Amino acid sequence: MMDMNMSLVIMIMFFSGNIIFVSKHKHLLIVLLSLEFIVLSIFFFFEFYLMFMDNDMYMLMIFLLFSVCEGALGLSILVSMIRTHGNDYFQSFNLL
Repeated sequence: MMDMNMSLVIMIMFFSGNIIFVSKHKHLLIVLLSLEFIVLSIFFFFEFYLMFMDNDMYMLMIFLLFSVCEGALGLSILVSMIRTHGNDYFQSFNLL
C-alpha cells in the first residue's frame, strides 16, 4: 500500500511540474523552478525504484550532479538576462 501511495505522489509531482512548465511561460524564474521541481520528482522516482530493486545508489549521485549543473546553468542564464534586459520576461528577450 505504501508503494502505491508513494508512486502516486511522485506522479502527481511530475505532472504538476509539467503543467506549471507549460502554462507559466511569462517569467524565466517560474520556468526554472518548475524544471527543478520536475527534476526533484524524477530523483524521488529513481530513489524509490532503486530501493525497490535493491540496487546501489551510485546512479543517484550522478543524476544529482547533472541536476545541480543544470540548475547552475539556468541561474547563470537568468542573471545574464536580468543584467542585459533588466527583467526576466520572455517578451523582452528577442532570440533573433
